Amino acid sequence: MSARVSTTCLEIRISIELHAMLKHAAELEGRTMTDFVIAAVHDAALRTVEQAEIIRLSMADQACFVQALLSPPKQTPALGRAFVRHRKLLCSE
Repeated sequence: MSARVSTTCLEIRISIELHAMLKHAAELEGRTMTDFVIAAVHDAALRTVEQAEIIRLSMADQACFVQALLSPPKQTPALGRAFVRHRKLLCSE
């Protein structure tokens, strides 16, 4: 038995020229126009989401980040107490 997949409908209006181009492109790939459009929209959506989730740093930010990794600041008393509390919380579970 195959699992049922929930779907929804997307209705769009496009120009006759774009419709003809999509149809031609789908035929060139041996796909239905629906399959072609779904694949193209899916790829575009993935690229958009990936680009939005990438952290971009300027050269100055990159240098500052590397410097912090290579020469971390000295531990303050408050940070030391936080580490102790953290360890106690983890070990008490």
